[in-house]
Amino acid sequence: MVSPRQIAVIALVAFGSAAGASVITWLVVQPQTTPISGSGTAATSSSSDEERRRHREQFFGGDSERDIRGGQEMKPRW
Repeated sequence: MVSPRQIAVIALVAFGSAAGASVITWLVVQPQTTPISGSGTAATSSSSDEERRRHREQFFGGDSERDIRGGQEMKPRW
C-alpha cells in the first residue's frame, strides 16, 4: 500500500516538475521585446525588419523571370 506521506511526496514532485517545465517553456517561447520609441534601438530593428522582408521575398517571391500562369492549377476538393 502507498502511505499518505508517499502520496504527498509524489504530488509535490509532480507539481514541482510541472512548474519547472512551465517556467522553461515560458522562457523559450516568450516573444522578443519590442524596442521602446526613442530608445536608440530603432536602427537595429529597421535592419532586422529589412532582413526579414528580403528573406520573405526570397522565399515566397520565386523566380520573377518564370511564367507561372500557364501551369496546372489545383482543383478545390469540395
